[in-house]
Amino acid sequence: MKTTEENNSCGSSAITMDDVKNLIKKKDEIEEQIKAYYDVLEDQGVGVEGPLVDAEGYPRDDVNLYQIRNARHNISCLQNDHKAIMAEIEEALHKLHAREKAKRGQDEVEEEAMEQQVTLPPPFARVDSVTEGSPASGAGLRLGDEIIEFGSVNTENFQNLQNIAAVVQHSEGKPLRVSVIRSGQKAQMSLTPQRWSGRGLLGCNIVPVQR
Repeated sequence: MKTTEENNSCGSSAITMDDVKNLIKKKDEIEEQIKAYYDVLEDQGVGVEGPLVDAEGYPRDDVNLYQIRNARHNISCLQNDHKAIMAEIEEALHKLHAREKAKRGQDEVEEEAMEQQVTLPPPFARVDSVTEGSPASGAGLRLGDEIIEFGSVNTENFQNLQNIAAVVQHSEGKPLRVSVIRSGQKAQMSLTPQRWSGRGLLGCNIVPVQR
């Protein structure tokens, strides 16, 4: 029994669309068999629940009792088979869809990562240090972040650190959009230059990146 369960487990984990089609084909065959047995009962004029004895309790002699009993028994068995295979189909479709969804999600993540690597501009500055409790720390800036946008300063117009210093001085109390490259991915944050217990308005040290 253990071996059978293991085989079933292995088979179900690698379910394919062809497997689903085969299950549906079996379902259709079962439905055809059920219909054939219903036709037998209809021909006999008794149906599934019709009585097989007469008013006095004797077996009816106007119908084929063996044929009727056999048809009813087979219908009952086939209905159980039908219920079981419908459950199999539902489970197989669920696994198939779940796997496709996971694959699509993985493809999207990889595609997004590739797009970012291709489209991200080169950084013009790097965060050399961040003081705990400072505006920079509160905004989420981290040591090693490579800056590609700091307010109005970006890769295209950056000349020196004075560009950043000027933006900071003119933006005290106003949020600046800062974009950085972190672990190969783009990260964005809002940094508001402001007075705090430490020196400056940011609480971090920024150094230029040699290009």
